[in-house]
Amino acid sequence: MSSQKYDVIIAGAGSVGTPTAYYLALAGLKVLVLDMLASNGQGSNKHAIGGLRATHSDPAKIRLCADSLEIVGKWQETHGDDLEWQENGYSFVAYDEDVEKTLKDLLTLQKSLGLNIDWHDADGIRALAPDINTDGLRGGTYSPQDGSASPLKTNFAFWKHAREHGAEFHFAERITELQVQGGRINGVKTDKASYSAPVLIDAAGSWSHELGSMLGLDLPVRPDAHEAGITEAVGRLVGPMIVDIRTRPGSSNFYFYQHGSGKIIFCVTPNPLIWGNLDLDTQSYLPHACRRLVEVLPRLANVRVRRTWRGTYPMTPDGSPILGPVEGLDGYLLATGMCGQGFMLGPGVGRLMSKLVTGSLNAADQEILQALKLNRSFDSKEKLK
Repeated sequence: MSSQKYDVIIAGAGSVGTPTAYYLALAGLKVLVLDMLASNGQGSNKHAIGGLRATHSDPAKIRLCADSLEIVGKWQETHGDDLEWQENGYSFVAYDEDVEKTLKDLLTLQKSLGLNIDWHDADGIRALAPDINTDGLRGGTYSPQDGSASPLKTNFAFWKHAREHGAEFHFAERITELQVQGGRINGVKTDKASYSAPVLIDAAGSWSHELGSMLGLDLPVRPDAHEAGITEAVGRLVGPMIVDIRTRPGSSNFYFYQHGSGKIIFCVTPNPLIWGNLDLDTQSYLPHACRRLVEVLPRLANVRVRRTWRGTYPMTPDGSPILGPVEGLDGYLLATGMCGQGFMLGPGVGRLMSKLVTGSLNAADQEILQALKLNRSFDSKEKLK
């Protein structure tokens, strides 16, 4: 097999790998992206529903997603591509005392990191979503600068501009071996060729554990399956993404928003989680999801659902990604375990990984990498998964 030389090889052309390729190519590096699927964004990216928020409980994730929001929000002005960006905000609603306490307790941290977010009483939430169920509604948080965009258009834009700056993408090509010499990465073998590079970035998402196992690395990243759906277009009913983090029989988080076309896009987190790389939708999802949708927005009772789909979240034990070097293995960098938030984290992570490779990290970047390193305790949990 032929051997070609690159500065960086990226495993995965999805929500994280493609922005990373763009920023590395922009920095003048010779970049190769390998993906076993037929084209970019064909894994978890095409299953995402499009939400982008900096509203988290983990400081590192808040900073990364704030960076992503800045990138996506200014993209059309800067690059000319329409990503279907909507600055429609996010609202986490509270129907019980425990959820209200969780949301209010997080406000100090969120505001200290620069987030524009506040608590609104029930009337304030009803002003954002006039048809919301007010029975038991205690209020909720609202972050107006969060929003949504098209995962497919966004990934395509990063792919297009990465290629314009010289990045190469090889599709339908599976990595079969990671090559190491003297304690550092020096290349990969695939089912088609061999490539050498001093840096490999694992942005393989739900397949990261499989990739790491080639080197005997037991990455704490496991895929679990989630389903989503989309309705027919209806008149404007709701402004922000609505997130209900109450636990119900069979599910925990439930969230939905109204796309610019008028369609309602919705997703449920199953409880317990369903482990495995599963992408076939089920018969049980839609009845359960519709009950939760109508519970929060009763006016949707007669709206028709057009389709459902299923994808995977590459989960870590604490609900936060794993970023940065692997101790004892120079050149192997992790950008994985996004826990279903790869679309909102991807642009910020991509820019951070480029700075890591080029040695241009600042103090805040180093804090993020320290917080999200592989060798951490995983004891703290993201409260707003």
